[in-house]
Amino acid sequence: MNLRFFSSDTLAGRKHLPMRPRWADGGRPYSMEAITDSFSSLVFLFLVSVVAVLIVHQTFKRLRTAASNPLRLEVRIEELGGFGYRQLVLISLLTLFVEMMMIRWVSSEVRIFAYFKNFVLVACFLGFGLGCYLCRRRIQLLAMIAPLLLLTLILKTPISPLRRTMSALPQLLGGGVEVHVWGVPAMPPSWTGMLLAMTVVVPLFAVIATTFIPFGQLVGWYLENAPNGVAAYSVNVLASLAGIAGFTLLSFLYQPPWVWFLVAGVFSLLVFWHNPGARKALGATFLACVALLATPDHRHAKTYWSPYQKLVVRPISSNGQVEAYSLTTNDALYQTILNLSPAFVQSHPEQFLHHPVEWNAYNLPYRFYRSPPSVLVLGSGMGNDVAAALRNGAGRVVAVEIDPLILQLGRDLHFEHPYQSPRTQVVIDDARSYIENSHDQFDLIVFSLLDSHTTTSHFTNIRIDNYVYTREALQRARRLLRPDGLFVVKFQVDTPWIAGRLFNLMQDGFGQDPIQFQSDIGGYDVSGRFFVAGSRERLAQASSDPALAAYLRSHSNMPMQAARLTTDDWPYFYQHEPGLPISVILVSLAVLFIFGWFLRQTSDEGGHIQPHFMFLGAGFMLLEAQIVSKMALLFGTTWVVNSIVVSGLLCLIVAANLIYGWFPRIPLAVAYAGLFLSLAVMFAVPMQKLFFESWAERAVVSTLALCIPVFFAGIIFISSFARASFRGSALGSNLFGSLLGGLLESSSLWFGLRSLTILAAILYVGSAIFLRRDPISHRDVS
Repeated sequence: MNLRFFSSDTLAGRKHLPMRPRWADGGRPYSMEAITDSFSSLVFLFLVSVVAVLIVHQTFKRLRTAASNPLRLEVRIEELGGFGYRQLVLISLLTLFVEMMMIRWVSSEVRIFAYFKNFVLVACFLGFGLGCYLCRRRIQLLAMIAPLLLLTLILKTPISPLRRTMSALPQLLGGGVEVHVWGVPAMPPSWTGMLLAMTVVVPLFAVIATTFIPFGQLVGWYLENAPNGVAAYSVNVLASLAGIAGFTLLSFLYQPPWVWFLVAGVFSLLVFWHNPGARKALGATFLACVALLATPDHRHAKTYWSPYQKLVVRPISSNGQVEAYSLTTNDALYQTILNLSPAFVQSHPEQFLHHPVEWNAYNLPYRFYRSPPSVLVLGSGMGNDVAAALRNGAGRVVAVEIDPLILQLGRDLHFEHPYQSPRTQVVIDDARSYIENSHDQFDLIVFSLLDSHTTTSHFTNIRIDNYVYTREALQRARRLLRPDGLFVVKFQVDTPWIAGRLFNLMQDGFGQDPIQFQSDIGGYDVSGRFFVAGSRERLAQASSDPALAAYLRSHSNMPMQAARLTTDDWPYFYQHEPGLPISVILVSLAVLFIFGWFLRQTSDEGGHIQPHFMFLGAGFMLLEAQIVSKMALLFGTTWVVNSIVVSGLLCLIVAANLIYGWFPRIPLAVAYAGLFLSLAVMFAVPMQKLFFESWAERAVVSTLALCIPVFFAGIIFISSFARASFRGSALGSNLFGSLLGGLLESSSLWFGLRSLTILAAILYVGSAIFLRRDPISHRDVS
């Protein structure tokens, strides 16, 4: 993917301001001082926090009240028709659909959650687990209605101070740490800004968690009251799989959030159909949300929802004619479609007076290699780099882009129509996946400002481009380069250690110091750092050009700082050195605080956390996160791959249920032995050994090497769950463990991904230790 920073100013009078990093609303990134100096922003910050806290407080106050109140929106689950597999299917499907919806929606609208996507997932686990604990209590519809309305109002209300506050959260929480994300350059750490951000982030986390309490209550009650617990749990898993598939289908159909809410509203009405009051309240709530979400955000822009992100396209006009289009992803500027065709340049000479088109950043790679026979563009975006290759005489261009909707927008809007050229071959794929699977060779390879605004999935904190900028990726990409070819990495460098990391990666991969220089900024140009390596003869020939040599002398000697090389095991490109960033520590502490508070509010329920199930949940969460990230490395970080992997893991759980149904007396010692043996295989097998040329062979071997632990973990869980009489408190403890596992996943930022296998094994050892100590399981075994 391409991260392009351009001004979205109207080209009035054909006069261009220097292109610089801009936020989606056209202003500069909001600093902590700008927020604290704005009284209205602080007021809205306070109001959002107070309303969120009131919603959570009132929900728990009602949950603690034993007496029924006809004026409250309360539902006894027995009033919904008692146990039925139809009801279990509906609520299980709805739960996973809403979970995916909340993760995708909140992460797209609030940029800070695009990089803490596990944060939303953990909130879902916390609320759902607490609901399972409270499955014998009356459902408080306030827990669903109020959070959905509040989030919709926060994210859709066109109030500038509120928008400024939400846009500033990444800077307030991320500024000054050793992780370079959100477009936040390094700055002195501000504890005031971090605390201000936490006053919003923590209540929002609690509100999201509260939303899932009714879902957990319903699923927990149905599993407790099922005539056949194993069959009911299998139905729950399969229906959850259907919920994931349904949301994935809507994503690939480019459907917007109001459609997601409409679908969720229909299923909610079906779940609560037997209660007229609940039916009316939920119907009104979802209709209000749909109406708000269907309202256009911008008068002169169009919003799209791709499978990966929210896209907003704005035309940029001059004298009544559209001369460019700007594209924002998740409200951060991404790319501007430029017209650099010879006809446009000749008719607008004043635009290129100070920034000649031959030195434009898109044309610079072809100053080193003129008219290359074949070009590979990784991260082709809407087509600027492809158009440049064609303009500069490339014989054949392979354009790789992961987002199909961005490609389509490029086809429809780009002035030079690069994707329609017969010399262009378009590939919809992840860049690393293409590098690993292609057997082609190229004269010029361009890493075109590959960057990402999102994570690969909701079960891992790996960002899409992280597996591109690793030692293994650069080594594999070099194999696609012809002996006399050139390799160009173009990147938006804002910190010296990012430059140092890229320089060292290129040096490690090519055995030579790359040529490094910075392109100009202004006019139709875009600033970017270039690293060029490859054929020494061709580089020497290009550098002999006096004009290019003079340009390099005046645009080099940029500051660099050493940084650890990224690898497939530690692929965190935007983190300076291994460790836990302060933002991760703060968020984790906030989650644990809310977790403790939630438990304290329900301590009179009579249940207790069962360590055996909690350790099982934490271990499984680490397994799932690691499998998703490693499968993404093997097959590509696309929605299709992630959906197939998660679906496959759920199918393994169903298979474990079937095995237990046929052999209910299977010794847990056998299952634990299989689990630890398969974990040892997962840890010992190097990932590079799994890159078989045959896709089928790779799928079979990787499934055996990476996914089998899930099967044995599933047997252990269903056996323990059955011995606990399928009680909601046991499922709740398991989900609380998933919450802790989601937090522990961040330890890979310090120790690498392989360490998660060791940590998962330790957690499963803990589950085995507490198996006999758990009072419910021990009593049932006895």
